[in-house]
Amino acid sequence: MTIRTLVTLVALASGAAAAAGADQPGCKDHPLFTRMTGYHIYRCEQAPFEALAVLDAKGKEQSVEGRLTSITYTLDEGRPQPSRIQVARNYENALKPLGGGIVSQVDDGAMTYLRVTKDGVEAWVVLNLYNTQQYGLKILEKGGMAQEVTANAAAFSRDIKATGHVAVYGIHFDTGKADVKPESEPALKEVAALMAGDAQLKLLVVGHTDGVGSLESNMRLSQARAESIVKALVARGVAAGRLKPQGAGPIAPVATNRTDEGRAKNRRVELVEQ
Repeated sequence: MTIRTLVTLVALASGAAAAAGADQPGCKDHPLFTRMTGYHIYRCEQAPFEALAVLDAKGKEQSVEGRLTSITYTLDEGRPQPSRIQVARNYENALKPLGGGIVSQVDDGAMTYLRVTKDGVEAWVVLNLYNTQQYGLKILEKGGMAQEVTANAAAFSRDIKATGHVAVYGIHFDTGKADVKPESEPALKEVAALMAGDAQLKLLVVGHTDGVGSLESNMRLSQARAESIVKALVARGVAAGRLKPQGAGPIAPVATNRTDEGRAKNRRVELVEQ
């Protein structure tokens, strides 16, 4: 989901006529904002999934991931150059009606970090205002990556033989739910192929959750998810006696639960050789 609400920046007063510069072909404003009056787009870039370094309210750097839009605006010839605070305040005021605003600033506002949530999408906005003759705008809409690569049966087999277990990240559930989602099919097919390729292999199917919520609820959820996976594999021809579901909840994390990235790594399925 992307943010679709258009927020209009307060126009700069302009006392004299000036020549408007042309936007770089193919570039346009992000749907979240219009631009400061008197600027044109010098260049732009978009990435469907990228990481962006931001500073939180305590000045601590963190990395956020999602859809990234980068735009460089250049002041039209003859236009008065605004101050850093004027540009930053425009963006801050534009986000206030949506409940957003400035999170942190460094170097007297030369780097300004803002955040807003709209339609369930959290967006970080980074303004590079070291020179307002040409300022940079980055907008990252947080979201998960569309997984295009999944491990195959051969890779699962190698890991199990080497370590006795393997983590599977291609099996998906809605938050708080135990029903296996349709997009899990590629990973389920590879697990079924793994079992078909080794008739003696028996597995514990272990469900893991992140640390959000109570221990008790996560233990129940992980057990229910493990049972759903076993049912899905049995439906794909794996003998039920070769699989045993087990919920581990949040008790065996592989990363910190303090970040979105860490929680994503902790939400996994592990196949453990019996």
